[in-house]
Amino acid sequence: MNFLDFNLKDELNLAIKEAGFKEPSPIQKEAIPLILDGNDLIGQAHTGTGKTAAFGLPILDKIDPKNGVEALVIVPTRELATQVSDEIYRFGKYLNIKSATVYGGSSYSRQIEHIKKASIVVATPGRLLDLLENKKISIKPKFVVLDEADEMLDMGFLEDIQKIFAYLPKERQTLLFSATMSKEIKELAQKILKDPKSVSITKSEVTNSNINQQFYVVEENERDDALIRLLDFKDPQKAIIFCRMKKEVDRLRDFLNAQGYNTKGLHGDMDQREREAVIRSFKKGSLELLIATDVAARGLDVEGVTHVINYHLPFDSASYVHRIGRTGRAGKDGEAISIVTPSEFRALWRIQKSIGSQIQSKVLPRIEDVLEKRESTLEKSIQTQNILPQAINILEKLKKDLDLETIALKVISLLAEDEKVKGADIIGKDQKEIKKLFQKALKRDPKQKRGRSRRKRSRKRS
Repeated sequence: MNFLDFNLKDELNLAIKEAGFKEPSPIQKEAIPLILDGNDLIGQAHTGTGKTAAFGLPILDKIDPKNGVEALVIVPTRELATQVSDEIYRFGKYLNIKSATVYGGSSYSRQIEHIKKASIVVATPGRLLDLLENKKISIKPKFVVLDEADEMLDMGFLEDIQKIFAYLPKERQTLLFSATMSKEIKELAQKILKDPKSVSITKSEVTNSNINQQFYVVEENERDDALIRLLDFKDPQKAIIFCRMKKEVDRLRDFLNAQGYNTKGLHGDMDQREREAVIRSFKKGSLELLIATDVAARGLDVEGVTHVINYHLPFDSASYVHRIGRTGRAGKDGEAISIVTPSEFRALWRIQKSIGSQIQSKVLPRIEDVLEKRESTLEKSIQTQNILPQAINILEKLKKDLDLETIALKVISLLAEDEKVKGADIIGKDQKEIKKLFQKALKRDPKQKRGRSRRKRSRKRS
């Protein structure tokens, strides 16, 4: 199946082609036809599964830019509001459809002016409710989307959302997307949706098959060395490194900058302007590594992220899926790497069981592995390098004093001069040690013990 099968407007198909989208993701395959048919929808899917396009494309196909605000998208955070608005602009640019982004911390008057010119409003609950209650805006959208509803409830926005819907027309098409379906989410869905269709992405579809997932086992005091070794070996073009806490982000940012990496941090204590500047530089490619907490990176959608590195494992599988979903997007390959200690093995096993996909155990590269890979990269670079006119002039001058082989060896040596590898030769555990640690961790897991005892009882009965 491809996007042409949805029979969307030609302008949308052109934008989809330019964005590099080829095959619809599972959520897009199921949700787009249902939305085009006018159904209310409950979509259970994690971040990174293509939700924005799943609701954005059919809405863009059905609205008219002459009719004012026809669609409202409510999201939990400022960052996600910006990301969704950017995505909608990317798809709707040939339809002359404008969007307005509404969140706290920015000028009221500017946002109100943008709403007057917009067809789609993307808003966080607090600022949107403020504008509605104070009668600064009056909108009658035909389409209303609640994106990442579980995150909004976790952040305490349930009451705000219920108040917002009191200001919206009863005749509307409502779409609710959530990674989890708690009792509160189901109760909210019953109140705001009419005879909804449901779409749920199964465990096997939760993690993108384009993402190569792997983990490396180290002692706690080896984490920094392991991270440097992985960066040296993987040589990521654009990577996000996830930490659990803000202080870890700051410390790791300073440590990596001291090692010569181009790195910035992203966490909740930064003001909005600073956060936006960091995200902008990362998007443009002027920033090599972004170190972030889960909260700060919620909804972060940046093209071309080649690697995601879990400096620490997250606390749950939903956070893990959210993190690794930053890479392997739009049909491209990505790598998700986790640095774990023996004490984190049970958490790793539970995440793997929950997401339903294999995370491969790997051994950290040794110094010779890094040097060998760098030599291979340098060899390819030389083979593909275009010959510049000044190179010919310099070669003619050098040939007066040196033979061609000596010149070539000196040039290659010059290019390879900085290829020093930091850290100990051997970092972390080998495969035998990893296997033993896994077996030990599973023996200690009470759930595993209960499972084994139940199996024993069932065998006795049979």
